[in-house]
Amino acid sequence: MKVLSVFGTRPEAIKMCPLVLELQKTEGIESIVCVTGQHRQMLDQVLDVFGIHPEYDLNIMKARQTLASITTAVVEGLGEVIDQCHPAIVLVHGDTTTSFAAALGAFYKQTAVGHVEAGLRTYNKYSPYPEEMNRVLTGRIADFHFAPTIRNKEALEREGICKNVYVTGNTVIDAFATTVRDGYEFRDEALRQVDFSRRTILLTAHRRENLGRPLEQICDAVLEICKQTPDVQFVYPVHLNPAVRETVFAKLADHPQIHLIDPLDVQDMHNAMARSFFVMTDSGGMQEEAPHLGKPVLVLRTETERPEAVEAGTAKVVGVETNEITEQALKLLNCPESYREMATAKNPYGDGNASRRIAAILREEFSEGKSNKGCAQ
Repeated sequence: MKVLSVFGTRPEAIKMCPLVLELQKTEGIESIVCVTGQHRQMLDQVLDVFGIHPEYDLNIMKARQTLASITTAVVEGLGEVIDQCHPAIVLVHGDTTTSFAAALGAFYKQTAVGHVEAGLRTYNKYSPYPEEMNRVLTGRIADFHFAPTIRNKEALEREGICKNVYVTGNTVIDAFATTVRDGYEFRDEALRQVDFSRRTILLTAHRRENLGRPLEQICDAVLEICKQTPDVQFVYPVHLNPAVRETVFAKLADHPQIHLIDPLDVQDMHNAMARSFFVMTDSGGMQEEAPHLGKPVLVLRTETERPEAVEAGTAKVVGVETNEITEQALKLLNCPESYREMATAKNPYGDGNASRRIAAILREEFSEGKSNKGCAQ
């Protein structure tokens, strides 16, 4: 049976590529990949790392693209792909506009949809925006739901989605088997100049809801942390969004303790994370990735759809206020016990076998004699 995996952004690719590799070696499954190109350069970097060559590339990215233009292009493009390859199921991931539009496109073709990383919720449709509604709407369309944790499964059940919900772990943990290794040499020239023997904080901040004043406050916190701890340095891969770069470079450029570099490919990013002291981020995926490596995470958001990390003690939501960010960062830097508690907490996102579980479920559910096309909750 044919399984069509659809993704279009760097975060999706990091989490879907391990699953694609597993599907490729699973007996009875013909794995087909369609990328949308919602992100172009950053997507291609991940595909290269995992050695995946898509059969279809919608190549939709264009200057000044909007949520509406992305959605329209993916729905129309995927419809044509489905007409050509006739998959038994379309797999989408998480909460991107590609994921929602691909699920909608598959629904219009009456093709079953499997949602990888299902059941994450903040219950605020504008935070994160548009991701929260993307995943809610994808969940209503999907026929199979692969939830990373029990909490995600319970969130789906509260919404009346009780059929074909499987707790699998998160496929991002599977990715580390490919990306992180001892003796790794960074490919990014700027990163090769960083002395990781110093305590290094890996920072990312780029979410839409943090643009403007919140990002300015995050930068102010970074400056204050540097002032109070001269031995500490930051590595900040700065997103290509001009609204991010203008704020960040205006605030942080040319500071001796701050390395502002371009976005990293997945191998460099994961290995930089492995060598960092802790992580400050508004990213969703890094809340799952860093705990696997024993790195505490300070979440630069007012809420998170990943409360398991907070409950486990691996992450702490610190918001976007300068004083609170500074206080929590200094606590990790100056209090060994606080650091140790977070660094040694158990990662709640799985054991690195999520892709294997999903592939086995698909093989069983779509085995000869079973018909799941268009099945509903």
